[in-house]
Formats: sequence, structure tokens, C-alpha cells
Amino acid sequence: MLLLLMVLASVLACSPPQSNNPNKDLISYVDPYIGSGGHGHVFVGASVPFGAVQLGPNNETQGWDWCSGYHYSDSILIGFAHTQLSGTGIGDLGDILFMPVAGSYAPSSDSDIPYDWKASYTHKKEVVQPGYYSIYIDRHQVDAELTTSERVGFHKYQYDGDGNSKVIIDLNYGTGWDQLTQGSVEQLDNNSINGFRFSKGWANDQRVFFHTTFSKKIKAFEVLDASDEKGIARVIIEFEGNGELLAKTAISPVSTEGAKNNLTAEIDHWDFEAVKAKAQEKWNKELAKIKVETPNETDKRIFYTALYHTMIAPSLFNDANGDYRGSDHEVHPNPGYETYTTFSLWDTYRAAHPLFTIVQPERVNDFVNSMLAIYQQQGKLPVWHLMGNETNTMVGYHAVPVIVDAYLKGFRGFDAELAFEAVKAFAMRDERGLDFIKEIGYIPAESEVESVAKALEYAIDDWCIAAMAKAMGKSEDFELFSKRAKYYENYFDKSTQHMRGKMADGSWRTPFNPIASQHREDDYCEGNAWQYTWLVPQDVNGLVDLFGSEEAFITKLDSLFSMESIKLEGASADITGLIGQYAHGNEPSHHITYMYAYVGQQWKTAEKVRQIYHEMYSDQPDGLSGNEDCGQMSAWYIMSTMGFYPVNPANGNYVFGSPLFDQVEISLPGGKNFTVVAENNSSENIYIQAVELNGEAYNKSYISHATILNGGTLRFVMGAEPNPDFGAALSDRPTSAY
Repeated sequence: MLLLLMVLASVLACSPPQSNNPNKDLISYVDPYIGSGGHGHVFVGASVPFGAVQLGPNNETQGWDWCSGYHYSDSILIGFAHTQLSGTGIGDLGDILFMPVAGSYAPSSDSDIPYDWKASYTHKKEVVQPGYYSIYIDRHQVDAELTTSERVGFHKYQYDGDGNSKVIIDLNYGTGWDQLTQGSVEQLDNNSINGFRFSKGWANDQRVFFHTTFSKKIKAFEVLDASDEKGIARVIIEFEGNGELLAKTAISPVSTEGAKNNLTAEIDHWDFEAVKAKAQEKWNKELAKIKVETPNETDKRIFYTALYHTMIAPSLFNDANGDYRGSDHEVHPNPGYETYTTFSLWDTYRAAHPLFTIVQPERVNDFVNSMLAIYQQQGKLPVWHLMGNETNTMVGYHAVPVIVDAYLKGFRGFDAELAFEAVKAFAMRDERGLDFIKEIGYIPAESEVESVAKALEYAIDDWCIAAMAKAMGKSEDFELFSKRAKYYENYFDKSTQHMRGKMADGSWRTPFNPIASQHREDDYCEGNAWQYTWLVPQDVNGLVDLFGSEEAFITKLDSLFSMESIKLEGASADITGLIGQYAHGNEPSHHITYMYAYVGQQWKTAEKVRQIYHEMYSDQPDGLSGNEDCGQMSAWYIMSTMGFYPVNPANGNYVFGSPLFDQVEISLPGGKNFTVVAENNSSENIYIQAVELNGEAYNKSYISHATILNGGTLRFVMGAEPNPDFGAALSDRPTSAY
């Protein structure tokens, strides 16, 4: 009997938390390891929502799957950097690396040994939570804990070995392409240091200033690496005795004085646990904006981890007093809003930014204002903006749908006329094939690589400009850009029913293989013709017309999902998460499953999204089918599992899929709530049988943003068999109308 009770107690202790506990902290459902393996590239460490600091562990390895500086497969720690990227396909940042080392550590005289203080570790000695990270470093006998505020990284080191405590500060390290160009570390007084790290890489001119205060007096300060060319690149600092050492490091894009002021403004005490509690309280507050009910604990972990991952970026890029460094590399005074950076717009315009209009409305105006300031300082809206630098990464000018979506949804905390000027100005530039768009309506394949991808993305952006022009009464601009939004038609080859590269003489590029994809060398961007043929989310009805009939469109779309999942040699590594030739691991595919609703077969959308939930997302380290891409991979899951998705990124309509949870409650401004209920929901009952909105029958297969913001209850009745009548009537389908 005693043995039975002991076994029962052990089982209960290891059982997952029960979802019917309303007081449970939602952060306990977040597993930051999800996506840290495979090709997810997510950040692991301590941060607060949209904070400037991402303080976490860094591995020695420099490879594609280490773009965040850390990968679950690794086991070598070199220190803790204060800035990291999450989910990107290019590595950068990794600024200001701290590493606590044992008193017995002595720097090697062998310059061929990089990071001679590095230490092996196991995940059994790590703890990862939103706002908190800890690891025991066996080699140096140090228990390290990390937490943050928006602009300050807080370190807590417990030295268990003999001798004095030591900390290495290394400015040489940078993730991926990042390389130190100039560094400085200097001791200010008995307890503090400051400095800066300038680097080049993906962000070609990155400047980070820092100020650090220690809880103990500095016993010795030694420069380990310095040169006339790069300044001071590495120091080691020694403190008397072992035991606890605390360090607070504030960063600033402006100056060391700005960093010092950030430290005073945000953490003016030494209570590590209080800072950790505040960071986790911030995460709980943001996660609680969407409350899901389900008996499936795995799905709940995936959901809240996904929601967490949507709030790593964009990241703050100003001081606590509002000052920031602009895209012109000049320091600008407080503009009256928070300034942000890390805009992965080719990815996030699709679902992450539409999600923000629902759950982060207080930040939307700041995002837009940050983009407009970038426009004024660099002459164009951001493409992929990082730390005050334009990287020009990926194709399209996708600040446009983000700005237009905000405007059409009623956000007015920015200058609308300036915003329209900015979106139009980008479309009228001569770079990246736009000169050909203006002259002949398409980009000749022999003139530009990725010509098809560029032009299809431009057509999406131009649809958005036309929509904004119409809303603002700018009829001439509406006529111009609604015409340009149709230029995708120039790439459709009716004989193959694919989007193809077109030569200057009007002929199709040959030879042609619709599954071929040569990374950065052909007509597509991280994809092939099968995937890019569907990149017309702004005008699905028009794409259907190109196929000649709904039947032909459906047949081709069915084939996308049912054909063989193969990749040819040379294909982009980003083509992952294949179902047939549908590639969920890369963003251009994300809207495709929802296109069935436009031709009256919403039930097929339900089938496909349910398949993706279970095949492309899990609660394991390799639980993402591709790069997280600053929140977009997770935003697809968040939006879709709630039951709807923004196919057109700026028309304010969300197309129904298949709700995963029994109930979802979204907190809205003004104390309102919007509740999504799925009756008879189960892993078998995936098809929508009927819908009610606030108790009234609702026959449409989509819902508007305005309707959601009004609050109320959307009730899905689910079943195990398709209901081909739901959403089949023309009047009930989503449309591409302005």
C-alpha cells in the first residue's frame, strides 16, 4: 500500500498542469525550447515583450541553424550576449558577451584557441522561461541566472569554486555575419564600467553603447585584446572572493550616457527576483490577451509558445527618455512615440502585423510612426530594417500593407498624408526592378533575378496602395495602383497554369521545371513555380479567372497538395514543411490553404489547416517546420487555430479555417471581449457545419476585423463530415473587392 501511494504521488508530481485552473500563470505553458532545434532559429533567453534586450546563451558554432546564436543541438557555452535575433535566416547581433569564469581561469597564450573560457553544458542544467534563463556552468562552477527589463540585462552569478570571481566581457563575438569594427570598455569607478560596440554585418553600421554596474567592487581590470584598428575587444574583471555577484547592463543606440540613464530609469535596485517577477508579469499580461480552453495540454503549450514568439520582435530602439538613433545615423530627440527596429516585413506583413492590430493595438501606431521616420531619414520605407540599418533583404516593399492595414482599420495615431506619400514614393522608385514595372508592367527575367517573386509581391503592395488611395479619395492614384495590382497576370502561362519568368521579348523563359528552385539564382525567391503560382492573396478572384474556371483552379490547387514532395538539387534550404509542393516552412505559402473558401470549398481549407496544425507544429525543440521569422510562423498558428486567417493582408477580412480550441477569448480595447466557441470540437470533428454570430445564423465563410472589435461571440458547430453547403453561395464567400 505504501509503495502504491509513493507511485501515485510520483505520477501526480510529474503530471502536466491542468487547463481548468484559471489562476495558472500562462507563462508556464510557454516552452522557449520550441523552435530552438531544427530550422526554427528562435531566441532562447530572457527578454520582455518587444524589449531592446534579448539576454541569452551563445554557442561557439557559427552556422545557418545558429542564426539566433544558440541551437538546441549544441552543448558549448561561450557566454551571454545582450542582443539576439529570433527566427531569422541570417545571423547578426550577439552584442556585448559576458562570461563568468572561475578564479583559476587564466587566458591562454595560444591565439588559435577561440573562446578558451568556453564550457560544455547539458540541458538538464538549464532553465528557460519567459523573462528568465539559468544554467549551471560546470567548468567554472558558476550558477548563472538572467532576467531583463526593456533595456537592461540583469545577471546573477553564484560562484561555488575557490578563489576570486571573474567576468570576461568580449566584444569580438558577433553572431553570423557580424564583425566588430570598433570597441571600447573602460572602468568608470569602483563598481561600474561602460563602453560601446560598433560592428558591421547584416546591419552594416550597428552601434550599441552600454553601461554596467556590479554589486561588488572591482579588484582588477585587465585588457586581454586590443588593437589600434579595433580598440578594446576583450577584458577580464576580477572581484574579491566567491559567492554572489550581480551585474546590471543597460544598452543604448545613442550613447553610454543614454545607457546609464536607462539603467537608472529601469532598475535602480539590486533585487533580482523582483526584476524577474516583473518581467514574467509583463509576459503573463500579454499572453492573457488570448485565453484558450482545451483539454489538450500539448496544443496549449504550442499556442502560448507561439504567442510568446510573436512578441520578441519588433524590438525597442530608443532610450528610456525617447531619444533614438535614426536611419541617417544621427541622434534624434524623443518624437513622442516608442521607436522600434527589427522589421522582418517580407514575413510579418502576412499575419503577424494583422494579429498586432487585434492584440497589440497600443503598439500599432508606434510601429507605423517608426516606419515613417525611417522613410524620412533614408528616403524610403523599410524593407528589412535592423538596428537603424536598411538591409534590403527579401523582395517587395512590405511596410506598405502594414501601414495600409493600420489606416483601413481606423488607426489614426500617425500622419495619414505622410503615410500615403511614403507608400506611393516607394512604388515609384527605380530600384529592384520597379523601373520595368513602371515601363512595361513586368520585370524581364534576364534583367533581374527573382523577377517573378518581386513582381508578384509588388502587385500585393500596389493593391494596398490602391485601397488606401480609394479610402482617401485619391482617384488618380487609385486608378494607377489598381491597374498595377493586376500586373501579376503578366506572369501566368495558361499552357502550364503556372507563374513563369518572362523575357524582354515577351517569350517565356526556358527550360521550365515547376519544381525547380535555384537559391537566389532564378525567377523565384526561396520557392518554385508551384509555390509562387498562388501568390495573389490580394486578388484571388482574378487568379481564378486566369485558370479559366473554378473547376480548373480547384483541380490545380488539389494537385499542389497531392503531388510528390520532392526538392531538386540546389533548391533553397527555406523550402521546408512540404505537403505535396505546398511549403509551410516558408511564408509565401501561408495563405494558400485558405484559397479554397474563395471557390466555395471551405471544407477543404478546414482539412488542410488541421493537417498543418499537427504535422508542422509540435512542442518539441524541432517543433517548427521552418524559420520562425520574427513571429510570422507562429502568427500563422495563432490566427489559424483561433479559426480565421488574413488572406489579404490589408482588407480587414479573415477567412474561416478550422478552430482548434473549444473556446478562445480575445481581450479587446474598451473592456470588450470576442469569444470563439467550437461546439462538438475534436480531432475528428474538423469541419464547420454551421456558424452563429451573437446568437444569429451566420453563413459567410469569413469575418471582418470591425465585427471582431465590436465584441461578442462567434460560435462554430463542428462535425466529422464536410458540409459542402457552408460558404458555397457566391454571396457567402470572401472576395477580392476593394
